Amino acid sequence: MPGSKSVRSDIFDVFVIGGGINGCGIARDAVGRGYSVFLAEMNDLASGTSSGSTKLIHGGLRYLEYYEFRLVREALMEREILWRNAPHIIWPMRFVLPLHKGLRPAWLVRLGLFIYDHIGGRKLLPKTRTLDMRTDPAGKPLKASYRRAFEYSDCWVNDARFVVLNARDAADRGADVRIRTRVVSAEDENGIWNIRIQNLLTGEMETVRARYLVNAAGPWVDHVISGVLGQNDVHNVRLVKGSHIVVRQKFSDPRAYFFQNADGRIIFAIPYEEDFTLIGTTDEDYDGDPREVAISDRETDYLCAAASEYFAEPVTRDDIVWTYSGVRPLFDDGASKAQEATRDYVLKSETAREGAPMLHVFGGKITTYRKLAESALEKIGEAIGKKGEPWTETGVLPGGDFPANGYEQQVDALLRDYAFLERSCAARLIRLYGLGARDLLGGARSIDDLGRHFGLDLYEVELRYLAAREWAVSGEDVLWRRTKRGLWLTSQEAAEVDNYMRNISGMQDQAANAGGGHA
Repeated sequence: MPGSKSVRSDIFDVFVIGGGINGCGIARDAVGRGYSVFLAEMNDLASGTSSGSTKLIHGGLRYLEYYEFRLVREALMEREILWRNAPHIIWPMRFVLPLHKGLRPAWLVRLGLFIYDHIGGRKLLPKTRTLDMRTDPAGKPLKASYRRAFEYSDCWVNDARFVVLNARDAADRGADVRIRTRVVSAEDENGIWNIRIQNLLTGEMETVRARYLVNAAGPWVDHVISGVLGQNDVHNVRLVKGSHIVVRQKFSDPRAYFFQNADGRIIFAIPYEEDFTLIGTTDEDYDGDPREVAISDRETDYLCAAASEYFAEPVTRDDIVWTYSGVRPLFDDGASKAQEATRDYVLKSETAREGAPMLHVFGGKITTYRKLAESALEKIGEAIGKKGEPWTETGVLPGGDFPANGYEQQVDALLRDYAFLERSCAARLIRLYGLGARDLLGGARSIDDLGRHFGLDLYEVELRYLAAREWAVSGEDVLWRRTKRGLWLTSQEAAEVDNYMRNISGMQDQAANAGGGHA
């Protein structure tokens, strides 16, 4: 009944606010150690910062200039760990860094790359090499003035799916994961949190009790402290906007580019979703509502101009097919420039008036989310008692239980069992779902068994899977976070997907709790 209230009799060990990579990572780690966990996300999983990244698992070469050696080393060590744990959505990528006359000298760049190659325990990824851009194919899309470059390794990640798979694994292990669920208030009573939540689709209210509260609300972390917890005059985060443009494919080479700019900043140009090039990011302070973040004309012009400095064929507004922006909730360390603010994470423990413990999560990078979660679990253990040992270093994410270099073999195997699929479709399904593609396809023996066709290679069976297993309730969830098929579908096709998702999510009541551990 809309607006009704209920109080759960059970008491959870950990309540997590926020369904981004940090919140889902903490929930997953905690439930895997034996804690009972409840997670609430007011919108969709990865609907904020975690799907607005440059989509890299990387050490952060430029952070060496700001002496962030601990952060870079930790991130570099995580690259191959995460790749092994999710080889369907994470894969190696080589980056070409052309030398630009008048900017960072070659010796300094090479020194940075030497450090990059050797401080992070690199085992599978190839080391840096020097390129002659006059003969290497990487020089072909660029202006003839760029004659020398360095090529180094990092990894690419499907960031939104990374978040969803962490949430799915947490739910499969027993966590209660609630999406479209807003935390209204949190009050401590005799050392226990009474947390009022509201299902934003039905209006229903519920009170959940927990021994420990984790505030991993991303850009809203200060809002939770002031609005939900009732503390005033809060200013812990510096909101920094990063915007990206997606343009028609500028080059066919599988490598990405790392471009230096005259203002000291850098941008990437990355092969994206088969037919496009992703260019970004910007760095500027942001003081608006994170829900309304969008690229500005100034940012658009900046990215076009910065890329055009390198590409022989300029990047113009007419090339742009999509833009997206994210707000990074960086810990406010007083840095003078947005790009200089630390990307390291900061965890702050507090105790409420009557003794209930809590943790606030500031900053962080998608690359270091697992280490952040381990640090959070140390604090949780200190406060409410330790359970279990760290386990996520070898904990494979759903669908990723195959060798790090085994992607092509999985595509071949799927085609053997589902011979009616086009190879491009099979490749996409393995990229998104890994071994879970078989669960999605089930007993299908022909294209007709996949149900209604929504355009391109998107069929009813995939939409139903996303509703039942991945908390998707709208076309936006499916087209712009779970699959990125929105880049190709027409507006009419997109509307049909949205109508279908809203209908089945209403009928199946998947919106609030898609197969959580307590269902």
